[in-house]
Amino acid sequence: MYMVKRVIYNLAKLSTRGTPNRSRSAGTKLLFSSEETAEVIIRPKARAFCNSTDFSKNEAEVIKHEDIYREAGKTRSVFDFKSYMVQKIKSVNQALDAAVPIREPIKFHEAMRYSLLSEGKRVCPVLCIAACELVGGQESTAMPAACGMEMIHAMCMMHDDLPCMDNDDLRRGKLSHHKVYGENVTVLAGYSLVALAFQHMTASTKGAGPRPCKGVHPKTMVRAVGELARLIGPEGAAAGQVLDLLCGGNSDTGLEELEYIHRHKTADFAEAAAIVGAMLGGASEEEINRLGKFSKCLGLLFQVVDDILDVTKSSEQLGKTAGKDLLANKLTYPKMIGIGKSKEYAQKLNKEAKEQLAGFDPEKSAPLLAMADFVLHRQK
Repeated sequence: MYMVKRVIYNLAKLSTRGTPNRSRSAGTKLLFSSEETAEVIIRPKARAFCNSTDFSKNEAEVIKHEDIYREAGKTRSVFDFKSYMVQKIKSVNQALDAAVPIREPIKFHEAMRYSLLSEGKRVCPVLCIAACELVGGQESTAMPAACGMEMIHAMCMMHDDLPCMDNDDLRRGKLSHHKVYGENVTVLAGYSLVALAFQHMTASTKGAGPRPCKGVHPKTMVRAVGELARLIGPEGAAAGQVLDLLCGGNSDTGLEELEYIHRHKTADFAEAAAIVGAMLGGASEEEINRLGKFSKCLGLLFQVVDDILDVTKSSEQLGKTAGKDLLANKLTYPKMIGIGKSKEYAQKLNKEAKEQLAGFDPEKSAPLLAMADFVLHRQK
């Protein structure tokens, strides 16, 4: 057992040797300063050592210790991303439920809540909160903006599914909004959610909303609202959607246009969530820029994986219509470069996203690091 302890000690020392900011690449600095180190580097090597030298009976005892950094002078546990997401999603759902109560006209507010409160990954609102907490802010400070992000995201899904857009009958395992409430109500409910998103952000800052947030300077809020509007408007997500509609079935469209579509249609939402969260948390300009780059990579990664899943999973697995992009002759990465190259590109985006978090507090950046892996490996 002494030999096993010495191996773990030596492996753990690798994570603290030298000064990361001097000689290591950004990716290496990130790897050796993150919560992933125990799971990615030390534990597999300890396990391999135990197995190769017939120490299998001691393996469970070695691996079960979450504080395997102890002998190297550090004590950390492996980040539990599942528990983190369950807790954050619960908080977001409660805040959304309070933000859009049932009131007159009852049928219309039920229509607004239908897509907003449906089961979802809540990536954008959790990203907003995580970015705020990363730079020293509180969940309560970011929650109104996080709810606003989800309101806008719900509107986009509702409108994307309309017959004049992507024409989809399923969303998040349920009938699309217009299949339940009709196209006219879907359009009006979507517009109302966008208006409510900005109202909720600003009113809650003043203490008038269901989840008041304190300590945000009015100038910061104005800047955050402007940034959110820019990234979902004619130079942001709307631009991506327009080009997606115009380029459908066009054989002359190349990778440059495809990336433009995905960066704006999807990545701009992630960028808005992270930047707004960082602003509300009091981030420096450098921190805002780095989180902006992180979220751009994360958002594009989400869309690349989405393209892959569309041709590799069933409708039941996805909770939405599988293969619809292929049927609609839409531009996708698998169509342009193949599934293999698309997976390689996804790995590259995952790595580039993580590199932007090097230098942040490892414990506070753990949720974002784990989120990048979650997006890469998600199955629906």
